[in-house]
Amino acid sequence: MPHRLTRLHVLLFILTSMTTLLAGAMMEGVIFWKNPEKIYLGLPFSVSIMTILLTHELSHYFMSRRHNVSVTLPYFIPAPSMIGTFGAIIKMKPPIFDRRSLIDIGSAGPLGGFVMAVIASVIGLYYSETIQITTLKGGVSLGDSILFSLLAKIIFNLDPENYDILLHPIAFAGWIGLFITSINLLPVGQLDGGHIAYALFGEKQVWIARFIIILLFILGLTYWEGWIMWALLLLIIGHKHPPVVYPEIQLDRKRRLTGILSFLIFIVTFIPVPFKEM
Repeated sequence: MPHRLTRLHVLLFILTSMTTLLAGAMMEGVIFWKNPEKIYLGLPFSVSIMTILLTHELSHYFMSRRHNVSVTLPYFIPAPSMIGTFGAIIKMKPPIFDRRSLIDIGSAGPLGGFVMAVIASVIGLYYSETIQITTLKGGVSLGDSILFSLLAKIIFNLDPENYDILLHPIAFAGWIGLFITSINLLPVGQLDGGHIAYALFGEKQVWIARFIIILLFILGLTYWEGWIMWALLLLIIGHKHPPVVYPEIQLDRKRRLTGILSFLIFIVTFIPVPFKEM
């Protein structure tokens, strides 16, 4: 599988940069067909979200190359959505030989993306504004993870009963980055969390995955309906992780700690209700 930069890589990167730029400009109230000269206002969001996604995928890429796993450079996915993209992917050619390689590759992306998302969140929150909740009725509010709530509390120290935060586009990119990190760390199938769980627990990973899918169904029925869609999607694409070539090779202490750190990050970035009406 070639790992060189192709025309398709470049084209998708340019298209995704443009769609995220348009999305960022719209966040600033720009109607681009009326004021095309103001499209530059979308740069803070576009640069932030592209950097987070690129860091995540390149972290996987370089760790895969380090372990001699055949891998492509990232393919960005442009989309006509509120953030202008469906993310980015890399393609790996199996097999992955042992659990040490698996946890290194699986954790590299979430850890790298997590660091960039935290940086974007902190910078963006400093440029964000507070607003009274009474003025937001009828709109949609973003849910908070444990980490994002902590960052907001440290920076603003506001009363959550009466005030909310109007996120700067950079902070919104950070919020999206943390949300993507939590989704990728679900210990199911061939998601990054699935790689990590299989490296830690071997064949027992399938029971963890089944528990998570059941939990997502419960969250979908009680908190946010979107989790039902995610549960069904994970059932369709498969929740069981394929075996490695040499399962008898055990993890060392450092890699086990990496796995524990990854799941702690999952806990502090998970959002039970990502979107809610005011």
